[in-house]
Amino acid sequence: METRQKFGFEIKDAGLAQQGRRRIDWAEREMPVLRLIRERFAAERPLEGRRIAACAHVTTETANLVRTLKAAGAETVLIASNPLSTQDDVAASLVEHEGVSVFAIKGEDTETYVRHVGIALESRPEIIIDDGSDVVATLIKERRDVLPGVIGSTEETTTGINRLKAMWKEGKLTFPAIAVNDAQTKHFFDNRYGTGQSTLDGVIRATNVLLAGKTLVVAGYGWCGKGVAMRARGMGANVIVTEINPIKALEAVMDGFRVMKMEEAAKTGEIFITVTGSRNVIDMDHFEVMKSGAIVCNSGHFDLEINVAGLRGIAEEVAELRPLVEEYRLRGGRSVIVLGEGRLVNLAAAEGHPASVMDMSFANQALSAEYLVRNEGRLEAAIHTLPEDVDLEIARLKLVAMNVALDVQTPEQLEYLQSWQTGT
Repeated sequence: METRQKFGFEIKDAGLAQQGRRRIDWAEREMPVLRLIRERFAAERPLEGRRIAACAHVTTETANLVRTLKAAGAETVLIASNPLSTQDDVAASLVEHEGVSVFAIKGEDTETYVRHVGIALESRPEIIIDDGSDVVATLIKERRDVLPGVIGSTEETTTGINRLKAMWKEGKLTFPAIAVNDAQTKHFFDNRYGTGQSTLDGVIRATNVLLAGKTLVVAGYGWCGKGVAMRARGMGANVIVTEINPIKALEAVMDGFRVMKMEEAAKTGEIFITVTGSRNVIDMDHFEVMKSGAIVCNSGHFDLEINVAGLRGIAEEVAELRPLVEEYRLRGGRSVIVLGEGRLVNLAAAEGHPASVMDMSFANQALSAEYLVRNEGRLEAAIHTLPEDVDLEIARLKLVAMNVALDVQTPEQLEYLQSWQTGT
């Protein structure tokens, strides 16, 4: 098999490749929609010769997306979107077995990450698959010479879409961007069920604490927050929600959760999980009133939701209790425990979303790349969503794989729903 990397690679250990391949193949078993897309892509080659720069969590699920892009004929450069989410065996397999240029090492520092973003742009991509909009932001700020060749980008996260909206508002976004996160088959399932399960998986793997009976505070009640709160309650936790949006706060109340300000929740919470996409949601005044031994972690995109830098500044000592579990010892004998350095706990301490969830998310990514190529030159420089029929087709394929059947409307029903003359 030809495994030459056109743009080079930088990984931890090529010797991990065989282990990575086994795990990638295992994930594929739970990704039937992406597998069907890959089979079609292999026959049609819709991305033949196209250059793609993908910034994503380098996991087994992402590897199956990259395999799909390769089957479509694309040349892909893959970099990590988070320093702690890379699975080194997966990176090795993509390099050794798939010939993909991968620049990702678990635990890489910020300087290395920034350098890898630069390498991705050096490949002069036509399509950017982004996770947090760092590559697009760097492109616009520092590598405008690459802009003329960019057909468009796709964005996986709420945080990244918010950044794209800010770029567009300032007139900086000069190409179409597909808001993958806004697809129903993405945010309903990935954010709610994926984040809900994988976040608690990360907390439990890192700490081995029993959630039943604990007071657990969820900051933010978007789709991710709903998933975390739902799963935490299912495991017996007493869940408190904090919010800034009155509609979401009302929804949380009607769903049976206590809702209060963080300054009050901080006094009673034992475990804190942030999923807001904002910064300093847990700040210095909150640390000051927390119970000693309170556990804080983040499942939002960037490591800014918890003011870890400020906490470090007031700590008399920082001690690693377990891998990715750090105790910040404060004056007076109190302590606060931070998981995963304040980065995505579900990827830092666990394996991220289950493959069956990412199947739909990455089906959206693959079809978005195809959509950009098929509509090259016809889409305005704005933020777009995939057409509804594509979203519905992904859901249909998933149901087929799950052996779930749907009713079909009769001609009489279709006529009734399209008519205004029949009533009571």
